[in-house]
Amino acid sequence: MYEVILSPEATDLYARADRPLARKIARCFAQLERQPRRHNNIKRLTGAFAGHFRYRLGDWRVIYSVDDAGQRVSVLVIAHRSEVYLD
Repeated sequence: MYEVILSPEATDLYARADRPLARKIARCFAQLERQPRRHNNIKRLTGAFAGHFRYRLGDWRVIYSVDDAGQRVSVLVIAHRSEVYLD
């Protein structure tokens, strides 16, 4: 199993999320602990986010990277889809 590590920004949004969104995020983290690359909502990203993955939660996106050697998933960003790809 992988360890899910949140960035400070992701931790802040998760703490402020309303209950339905927080439940979706928790289910996402459970999936990432088991299989961070295989799920219908997971997609490998290209362009500025090359090397990262995204997990789709309705209108929200979880952007993360996978470290197989350390068995870690680093969640970089949790944001609304209208804001997440602006960088």
